[in-house]
Order: sequence, then C-alpha cells, then structure tokens
Amino acid sequence: MKTIGLIGGMSWESSAEYYRLINQGMKARLGGHRNARSIMATVCFEEIKQLQHAERWDELGQQMQQAARQVVAGGADFVVLCTNTMHRVAPAIEEVLNVPFLHIVDPTAAALRVAGVQRVGLLGTRFTMEQDFYRQRMEDRHGIKVLVPEDAERDIVHDVIYDELCHGIVRDESRAAYQRIIAALQADGAQAVILGCTEIMLLIGPQDSALPVFDTTALHAMAAVDMAIADHA
Repeated sequence: MKTIGLIGGMSWESSAEYYRLINQGMKARLGGHRNARSIMATVCFEEIKQLQHAERWDELGQQMQQAARQVVAGGADFVVLCTNTMHRVAPAIEEVLNVPFLHIVDPTAAALRVAGVQRVGLLGTRFTMEQDFYRQRMEDRHGIKVLVPEDAERDIVHDVIYDELCHGIVRDESRAAYQRIIAALQADGAQAVILGCTEIMLLIGPQDSALPVFDTTALHAMAAVDMAIADHA
C-alpha cells in the first residue's frame, strides 16, 4: 500500500472529511481493520485566505511547495491537495515533486464522462469559478463544457463558503440560495453540478439538488484510495 501525502487545512473541516472518506474507503476496499497509510501537512487557512484575496498566488505557490516537500520527506508516495481553489498553483507544486500529484479535476471529469455529462455547472470560490485553471483543464483535457453562475450568484456562493462553511456553519437559508443557483444552471443547460469547493458537501447533498451532484471531495478521496492500492496484492 502506498502512503498518501495530504496537504490540508483549507479548511480543516474539509480536510477532516478527506481523512474520514479515505480511511472509510480503504476499509471498504480491503476489509478488516485496514486504514490508509497517510501523512498530512496542515497549513494556516487564515494566512492562505488573506493571500488568496490579495491575489498573491506566487507566495501561495511557495507555501504549497513547502507543504508538498514536507509530506514527501515524511514518506508520501504521491500528493493530494485537499482543496479545489489552491489547484490554481498546482503547476508550482508539481515543479518540486519527484512523486505523482493527483489533480482534483481528473477524477471529477472521469466520473462525469462515465455519467455521460457534457455540460456541467460549477460551484466554488470566485477564484475557481472565474479563473481558467479549473475550467480550462476540464474543457481542454476532458471535453466537458463548464457553466458558472451569474456574477451576483457567484458572490453568494463565494461568501457562503468563506463566511459560513469554512467555519463549520450550515444554514438552511444558504442551502436554499444554492438550490436556486443550481436551478438557474439547469435552466442554462447544465446536466449536472460540480461541488467545486471541498466545503460545499457540508451544505449540499444529492437530495438537495435539482441536478445530479458530483462532490469533488468524495471523488478525489476515492481516487486517492485507488492510487494507494493500485499495486496491492
């Protein structure tokens, strides 16, 4: 079994979900008392948030590089970045790695293709919804068209993530707002919706959405399990 290197803390609530899902998935796959071999480097999300909103991506890349080096030095055989938004600096992380990096878009795209989805709505932080790093990989590498909410709706999605979900706050009013936004994406032609921030699964599940939901946290975590046991006898 390979050792999974996790870069977490963005936020710790979603990182805890990664840890839970990976270990539950490992037990389901292998049985008994088997859990994943893993090591996690946890960053300070307050510092990360401030740098994100100041658009200081070079500094953020350096912080992620440091965390990646930590988990590799601890014995990680591959690296999982437990957040969507910080995949904005995935190329910087890959620059310093001599082990594989499991990109969050790829297992999500694989699941969408299996489901026959060609047009998908994307919910996430403003950075994820508006910048090219996520949508371009999904469209160029996997041939899936990405739709995002209107500007005012992007504000709502973004603010709920940072002001509520990252603090573990789950409000019915916010769930209703997300449901309205998902319905608008459906009206624009989306066949499914990506929960493209690792905290959104705290708020929205399949039962809450007019569209099929694809939870990047769960899909990324299960891909990590698959990668960890790929050579398991």
